Amino acid sequence: MGDRQTVRLHCFAHAGAGVSSFHRWDTAAGRGVRTTPWLLPGRDQRRREPRLTGHDELLADLKPLFEQIADEPEAPYVLYGHSLGAMVALTVAQAVLERGLTPPALLAVGACPPPDSPAPLAGAAELTDAELLRVLDAFDALPPGVRPGDVWFRVVFPVLRADLRLAATLRTAATGPTAPGPLPVPLLAVAGSEDPLAGPAATAGWDHWTTGPFVRRTVPGDHFFVRGGELPRMLGRAARIVLRGHRDRTGQRVGR
Repeated sequence: MGDRQTVRLHCFAHAGAGVSSFHRWDTAAGRGVRTTPWLLPGRDQRRREPRLTGHDELLADLKPLFEQIADEPEAPYVLYGHSLGAMVALTVAQAVLERGLTPPALLAVGACPPPDSPAPLAGAAELTDAELLRVLDAFDALPPGVRPGDVWFRVVFPVLRADLRLAATLRTAATGPTAPGPLPVPLLAVAGSEDPLAGPAATAGWDHWTTGPFVRRTVPGDHFFVRGGELPRMLGRAARIVLRGHRDRTGQRVGR
């Protein structure tokens, strides 16, 4: 392990987003945590790259992540995904196990119903622009004042639509006949108390997706509670528990 006092926290963002929600997470999560956000194509500095909508495309794009895990087989790490990112994190955890790599010490998902539960935006990617805007607005998932033709519509809306297609693909793959089923990994499911898309009740079904310990938590906020401070603090505490357990198992000295 490169840094025996650190747990790497790999993060995946919600549909239409880059990684700005995670910019201050190292500070918010606290000691012993190194946040690594993974930026998908089609946004920010990767905006000129083709957007992903397929399961295998996603895994190919995340090849550096799998290489990193393979290169550090003794290093504990945590996966966190928010909304679409939750499906990405689940897909990564499944792929890690299928490839015989070290599994995550914790899989954490937020603002997302499990793949085998109804999703409010399932099929929304195929709506017309006007219909999709109305649906998103009904769930308070649009910035104030968005109109067809404005900057957000031209830059973010196509990414959001592609991400909804990716989410649908990943949900189908996770529940398909060749899917690996429940993972032998601890799972934490987090919901926003005022989330109209995936509130606290939606997290209950995640217990079927692990054979390990399962914990549900609710934090203040709507669907975008990832932008607040409670979530990274929670994940930081979880990561330090992971690190202590790793030290105990490997006989490393536990520092202060």
